[in-house]
Amino acid sequence: MIRLEGIERVYRVGGQLVRALAGVDLEIAAGEYVSVMGPSGSGKSTLLHILGLLDRPTAGRYLLDGRDVTGLDEAEQARLRRETIGFVFQFFHLVPRLSALENVELPMQIAGLPPAERRPRAEAALAAVGLAERARHRPDQLSGGQRQRVAIARATVMRPRLILADEPTGNLDRASGREVVELLERLHRERGMTLVVVTHDPELGERARRRLHMRDGRILEGTQA
Repeated sequence: MIRLEGIERVYRVGGQLVRALAGVDLEIAAGEYVSVMGPSGSGKSTLLHILGLLDRPTAGRYLLDGRDVTGLDEAEQARLRRETIGFVFQFFHLVPRLSALENVELPMQIAGLPPAERRPRAEAALAAVGLAERARHRPDQLSGGQRQRVAIARATVMRPRLILADEPTGNLDRASGREVVELLERLHRERGMTLVVVTHDPELGERARRRLHMRDGRILEGTQA
């Protein structure tokens, strides 16, 4: 599903050039469960942002389903993100004034789906993460773990084939974090979605079937469960 060839990402910070990714080569097959581990500043989140078409590499090629997506324009990248990729972030990124149900409906609204289709799909997505009874609650009326489950429902409501999770338990207590990880793993198994989890937590990273370790913008090694 994913193939990276010589991916580099260089930023200018002040007068300095920072090489966040240094010639990354990587293949991830459809349906894999992969974790990306490493210390802060190792390039994990930059890699995830490039995989999610939220950032562009300075050099190299990114092939998604065999198609070179490196040079696509913004509109085409946005369409691919909407149709193919779901994102789960550490800080949820829910709209505070909207209910859980309305937050889950947002990607479908942006995609132009009619209200008659959006509502039942959003309700089904919330039911799948165990929050049917909290559909009308706003984010400030939910616990951290519940907010992350709403975020997962929103990430999966468009039925993406790729889920990218950036420190999905980093803002949760241990018990809530475990529930969120088990939910992502269940959805991965049941729906066959490719799951890529970026984490600095070794306990979380070791749960993946395939584990990548990064340092200084490079993938040092990978292990298979």
